[in-house]
Amino acid sequence: MSAQPGPVVITCAVTGSAPTRERNFAVPVTPAEIAHSAIEAADAGAAMVHIHVRDPESGKASGDPSLYWEVASRIHDSGRDVIVNISTGFGGFFNPGTDDPGVAGEGSNIMLPLPRIQHVLDMKPEVCSLDVGTANFGDRVFMNTAPHLRSMSQAISEAGVKPEIEVFEAGHILFARHLIERGLLRSPPHFQLCLGVSWCMPATSEAMAFMVSLLPDDATWSVFGLGSSQFPTVREGVRQGGHVRVGLEDNLYLERGVLAPSNAALVDKAVSIVRDEGRREATAAEARAILGLKSAC
Repeated sequence: MSAQPGPVVITCAVTGSAPTRERNFAVPVTPAEIAHSAIEAADAGAAMVHIHVRDPESGKASGDPSLYWEVASRIHDSGRDVIVNISTGFGGFFNPGTDDPGVAGEGSNIMLPLPRIQHVLDMKPEVCSLDVGTANFGDRVFMNTAPHLRSMSQAISEAGVKPEIEVFEAGHILFARHLIERGLLRSPPHFQLCLGVSWCMPATSEAMAFMVSLLPDDATWSVFGLGSSQFPTVREGVRQGGHVRVGLEDNLYLERGVLAPSNAALVDKAVSIVRDEGRREATAAEARAILGLKSAC
């Protein structure tokens, strides 16, 4: 696959579902905090912000549509031009029950496919995430079955939303190609290579190059590395011709032993790396052109 010249689309994954405020005070929890952090990240150079939501009281992951609406509305009302990328990850975790492994145990939130993405079908953001495979995330199973993914892919495409196809293993790319060949995902596709997650593809230059070699010829792609691999992966992603993602969802540290004070600080560092590699960060308008998006929502 040929390199992608020109500006680099920097995505900021603002909060995710796993990092806690106990580990880093900067992790945003409430809709107001998440939106504010996203706007700051955009001001620092992120063209796209990837949004999860959390229960404002407990701080735990949530799939509440009203929270997504509030975050998106606050970003829109700020007047800051940034692509809003809404997560569909909530509803995919299955932990076998202790007494009966066929019954969902504590920590499971598995949902039927269409209810899982209903907030996206209603909101119609410019971009939403779509995780196209099952994987072990540490000791938890992130379960995305083939029939569920066919249903979700078709509904997302028919809603006119661009899916960011998140892949944690090489086989996930092959399944995504199957969805594209069946017309359930539209071309050109955009992939997010997710590296460094426990028991998935490692955050190495070789793993990245292998995954890129499997992508369709017309695909655009971005990459992130988890934890301490975040910034080395940014540099390697730029060198291999891709776009990049940073943010507190994936990494809580600005450097070894130094907690990131904000998402904006992580974006600032990514911008410095991108420029150091002879490229520059894309604006939101440029990112729309690169990703084939129609217009701002």
